[in-house]
Parts: sequence; structure tokens; C-alpha cells
Amino acid sequence: MSKQKNQQLETLRHSLSHIMMQALERLYNAIPGVGPAIENGFYHDFDCGRQIIESDLLRIEEEMKKIIKENLAIKKEEMKIDKGIEFLKNKNYKYTAEMAEDLKIEGETKISFYKQGDFINMCKGYHLASTGKINSNSFKLTKLAGAYWKGDEKNKMIQRIYGVAFNDKKELKKYLKMIEEAEKRDHRKIGKELDLFCFSDLVGSGLPLFAPKGVIIIDELKKHIETVCRNYGFEKVMTPHLAKIDLYEISGHAKKFSDELFHVSSQGGHKFVMKPVQCPHQTQIYASKIRSYRDLPIRYMESEKQYRAEKSGEVGGLNRVYAITVEDGHSFCRVDQIKDEVKCMINIIKDFYEALGLWKNHWVSLSVRDYSHLEKYIGETKDWNKCEKILEEIAEEMNLDAKKIEGEAALYGPKLDFMFKDSLGKEIQIPTVQLDFATPKSFNLKYTDETGKEMPPVMVHRAILGSYERLLALLIEHYAGAFPVWLSPTQVKIISVSESHIEYCRKLAQEFKEKNIRIEIDEANETVGNKIRKATQEKPPYILVIGDNEMNSDRLNVRDRGQRESREISKQNFIEEVLDKINQKK
Repeated sequence: MSKQKNQQLETLRHSLSHIMMQALERLYNAIPGVGPAIENGFYHDFDCGRQIIESDLLRIEEEMKKIIKENLAIKKEEMKIDKGIEFLKNKNYKYTAEMAEDLKIEGETKISFYKQGDFINMCKGYHLASTGKINSNSFKLTKLAGAYWKGDEKNKMIQRIYGVAFNDKKELKKYLKMIEEAEKRDHRKIGKELDLFCFSDLVGSGLPLFAPKGVIIIDELKKHIETVCRNYGFEKVMTPHLAKIDLYEISGHAKKFSDELFHVSSQGGHKFVMKPVQCPHQTQIYASKIRSYRDLPIRYMESEKQYRAEKSGEVGGLNRVYAITVEDGHSFCRVDQIKDEVKCMINIIKDFYEALGLWKNHWVSLSVRDYSHLEKYIGETKDWNKCEKILEEIAEEMNLDAKKIEGEAALYGPKLDFMFKDSLGKEIQIPTVQLDFATPKSFNLKYTDETGKEMPPVMVHRAILGSYERLLALLIEHYAGAFPVWLSPTQVKIISVSESHIEYCRKLAQEFKEKNIRIEIDEANETVGNKIRKATQEKPPYILVIGDNEMNSDRLNVRDRGQRESREISKQNFIEEVLDKINQKK
């Protein structure tokens, strides 16, 4: 979408947030909070004498359509800040009055208002010329939520209504259909149905427990990423889940994650922090012995838990958890090796995501500093300049078609972020490659160059699959639980037609297990039709129905996932087919 169309859509959505607030004021005498345009729509916070419920949304929508039909002119007015504050207080708009007072403290001398009919409120804009410019069929109110004023848990919780809005009814309908499909694919719902993971109040929210089938998927992902990384020279390391706070003070993470650190102590006087990241630990493996320029690059990989005290209201499903299993890797190299190292990591990303069917459905962000706020970053300006130039050159040489995005760099250096789209078109950033001149200097890491001089190495951070929890959530929703053969917890489901076929089914299953094919048998005393229906819901790639014909020959009756008709194939050919799909990651 062009920048101009984006701006038009944002203006439309912002105007709708004001129209919704006007409707709330008319219907319930609600007091406005903030109401911005957001991705795919808008919301507005408000305080009200009654609790708005789901059934109220239709009435609010109807009032909004009435305001649109009135074709009210939307006009901007400016006031001196003291007059504006007084005006807001007289209207009992206590939340926007408080915001205006904050602006006064920041040095603002004027504030702007937007007026439409009998509704006026403080706002920076932009808005449409009139309410009548909106298509009444292009928006829908979708959900209710509570929201702490200013996002601070110490403040009062007020109400929030979300809406979605597009240019026309067709776009809205398409989006709502996608949301409906997304709800069917929700990883929490499918994860429960397929018995992949669960949560326990006794263990605590944000701490998922993985059932055997969920662990199979995670183990397969781990085996695959480690195999790919070993092919590019990475070696596996293991670091503890705890460290002294000093480690993170040196790295800068203690300050960055000050509100998210878990502190651990004991009666014996121990004081530790649960690790929020793995890189500082890995620097200490590098620092444990003298390094020469001939030793570089040194490449470490690790899949381990990290811990962050996320706000309880933000924790949900597998996407935001307290204990994150992160696949992490770092390369310590010379400046002249940076390009080769980054290219090596980009090739790892390509190899890994091709096996998931996600490669080529992505774009790349060259994430650089926010040049107007350089104080947010650690390290020397000359190093940053060099790093950004190197990444730009790599992006060009590898035809990544990277978009330069300011303000998205890491604390210690610029990066290449890979943005993937799932089957619903939802965009997710997982893989990243980051250059870091600062951390090795902070920890006084050295290597001896060919002249005998001590030099700091460059640290190249890379995350290929990110966290296993977040990637599993993505894959569940992307495949709707119908995983490719190599990832499926159950690759072949065997159904016995009757009790007389069970022994043969067990013998057949053992034969498959010896070939490392994951298999389950349904021996229940039920009709074949019921067994097939249950098996289909479990979404294995293959279902084998074993009756007299199969037991008395080497032929198998195979039902492929998603196919109505079954097929016949020899047992040997079927085993070869399954193994080929597993080995080739098809």
C-alpha cells in the first residue's frame, strides 16, 4: 500500500475513533480517554457510569452510523494551553485535562481540538473533513477490554472498545473472514485439541507445560536447527540459568531489562538473577582462554531457557511467556571476517525456513539507529557507522532487497531482521542477525593478531528460530495443526478393523518404529467409521486401515490427510515414501 493510501486509511480510522467516542457520550454520558488509529482499525478508552457489555456494541455501531449520516463538519480549533485545560475541566474531561497538563509541563503553549457537532475533544489530528465522508459499511466494533489509564497499573482501570475499519465493505468482509479463520487456527485452541501443551494454576500462568506430542515437535525443530548450524561450523555450548547481576550490568542488560529481571536469593546469602539473555554467558566461555587470530571465527550455539518478568496482563498462550526457550548463537570474529559470518547466518536462515515452507514469503529489514536519539545506544559512533555500512553492502550483494528502518537497531548494534508472513498473511519477525562491536569491548574480550597486538573481536548475534514457544505458536496456526510429515507428532495412525487385526497392527507398528517412523494404533472397540473420524481430527499425515486384505498381503490401504479417497500401496513403497518426506523435509 502506498504511503498516501496508508495516511488516508489512518485518517479514516482516527475519525472513526472520535465518532465512536461521540456515540458513547450521547448514549452513556461517557468521559473520553485516548482514541488512536491502530493497525487494521482504532480504539477509544473511556470512563462510564455503567459497564459496557458485548450486546451494547450493536447499539453503539448504530449510533455511529447515525452520526455519519448527519454529515457533521469536522473542524480544528486551537486554544492557549491554560484556556484549553480550563475548558476540558469544565466539561469534566478529566483524562484529557490531565494529558493537557502534562503537555504544559513539557513546555507546550497551545493545544488543538477537533469538533464535530456537539462533540469536541483535544486531539493532534488528522481527521476527515466531515463524518459523512465515511462509508457506514466499512467498519465494525469487535471487542471490549479494560485499560489502565496511561497504561499504569497504579491508575484507575477504565474501559476500551476496539473497532476495525477499511476503505470499503469488501475489504472489511475480507478482513473479518481472515479473523474468523485465525480464531479457528488459534494455537491455544489447537494445542489443547492435539494435546501439545497445557497450563496449570499451580505452576503459574506464562509457564507452559509441554506434553509428549508438543515435545516431539520442539525436539524435531531443535535437531534440524542444530544440524543446519553444525554444517556451517557452529558448536553447541551450555550455560547456567543464573548469574550474578554484575554480568548484566557490564553487558547493559540490567539497565535495559531492569523491570523484567527475576531475582533469586537463598538463606545462604546467594544472590542471582535469572538470565534474561544468553549472550553475556557466552562471552565468558570465549574469555576463558587466550585466543589467537588463527582461532577466529569461534561460533557458539545454544538452545536454553531465558526468563523475563513480563507484565501479567501481557502474558498469553505461547507468544508471551515468562520462561522462553531461545535458540541463540554467536560468532566471535575479526573485522575482515564479518561479511562471511553474516552471509553464513543468512544461509542458515534460508536452509531452516525452506524446510518450513516459509522462505520467499518474507522481506528483510535493515534495522539501524534512531539518528535523532543516539543516546539510546551503547558503543562508539565509528563502530556503528562501520557496522551499518557492512550490513548495507551484504544486503546488496545477497539481493535481499532490504528496507532501511530507522530506530529498530538493537541496543549494541544494527541488524538484519527477517519478516515472515504466515498462511493468513500475518507478519512475524523471528530470524535476526546483529553486529556488535560494543559487548566484546565491555567485557574486555581480546584476541592476538598476526603482529602480536591484542584486539577486540566483533560479536555477531544470530537467532534463527527465535524462541521455540513462539515458533510453535506460529507453526500451529500456519499449518492449522496439520504439520508436515517430519514435524508431525504422529506420522502414521493405524486403525484396526476388528479385534482379530490388532496383533498384526502391533507387528506392523513395530516395523515402522524400527525405521524411526512415529506411529499410533487405535485398538478401541468401535466402528471403523468412528475411528477414522477421530483420527482425522488428530491430523496425522497418514491413516492406515488394517483389515483382512491388508493382513493377508503386503498391500496397505492409505488415507492421505485432506484426501477423500484412500489408495493402495505396497508396504515397502509406503515406508520409503514416508522416510523420503521425513529426510527431505518435504
